[in-house]
Amino acid sequence: MSAPSLFTPLKVGSHTIQNRIGMAALTRSRSSATVPNQVMLDYYVQRAKGGAGLIVSEAILVTRLGTEWPRAPGIWEQAQIDGWKKIVDAVHAAGSKMYAQLWHVGRVGHPQAPEQIKAGIPVYAPSAISARGGKFRFIEGMPGYTTPTEVPDPTVIIELFKKAAVNAKQAGFDGVELHGANGYLISQFLDSTSNQRTDKWGGSAENRSRFPLELLRAMQEVWGQDVAIKISPAGGYNDMGMPLQETIDTYGHFLTEVDKMGLAFVAFTRYSDLLDPVFDGKKRATPHDVIETYHPFLKNTPIWANCGVTPEEAEAYIQSGKVVGVKWGMLWIAHPDLGRRLKEGKPLDNVLDFVHLYGSEGAEDGVGYTDYKEAEY
Repeated sequence: MSAPSLFTPLKVGSHTIQNRIGMAALTRSRSSATVPNQVMLDYYVQRAKGGAGLIVSEAILVTRLGTEWPRAPGIWEQAQIDGWKKIVDAVHAAGSKMYAQLWHVGRVGHPQAPEQIKAGIPVYAPSAISARGGKFRFIEGMPGYTTPTEVPDPTVIIELFKKAAVNAKQAGFDGVELHGANGYLISQFLDSTSNQRTDKWGGSAENRSRFPLELLRAMQEVWGQDVAIKISPAGGYNDMGMPLQETIDTYGHFLTEVDKMGLAFVAFTRYSDLLDPVFDGKKRATPHDVIETYHPFLKNTPIWANCGVTPEEAEAYIQSGKVVGVKWGMLWIAHPDLGRRLKEGKPLDNVLDFVHLYGSEGAEDGVGYTDYKEAEY
């Protein structure tokens, strides 16, 4: 392959990274309950040594929640902060920068999940509207999503994110990325099919954008310019999707306001047929080219592309000026040395272990996690 632009340094917020090859957030379900551990450190360091300019952590819960992913890590208590600090310090020593992706699942949590029971609070969402689909394999009977409780005061959740941003700084991260994609809480506020509030947090595109905009401002109070957001306007995962014009109007307004904030970047997840669920015989998403559609709204904010981007596409994106970097996901799972392979023209020939993609019974099991082979150099 030939993609020289990928291997040039880039300013990201207040930091400079060695190249434009990013590692996307990838849920892997390997923490010890909710605390980051040694096998996670090994995993991230492998990829830092493997040439990732910017690593975005797996989604980190800002508070105790019963997610569909058991053993998802958090950042609300000191043991978690300490665990992340060990990982971030090791990633830095290996030459990469690392952002924490902050996450709240909203309506796709489950009241019977052990962590939700420990939390002692309802599953909160913008409105009391259940998502379709879902399967909680670790709960008896493998139930699907349930009807959530409408969060009475969204500012309470904003404060949780702000505290998580403070904790991420204590852990030594280089910045924070708000998880605004894939049908989780931020998507739920933006999407009119999941947000049917009649107060200032719902209704118009302006009102539905209020929660993520205020949340980003709160995070900037902690981090300044080292704040980013990931969004997936075309995605149908977790029962998301509005008509095309409403999608463009909503995200167009949201991104116009985001562009005034001086964020480090906006990461776009492109449409993926693989992640588009079918309900009543129809695909759920609103497929469209998110880079072409929304880059005009971001005149001052760098864009990263994610989801199925080929190295050749990455070079064309960067050469066009529409994108400054590309984040890969699945390729990083199977190729811990992905950055080196891309630079030195090695084949991407490791086979992804789907059986162990999200772990096995042992939380510290490295099978399908840290056991992928590197190329010969």
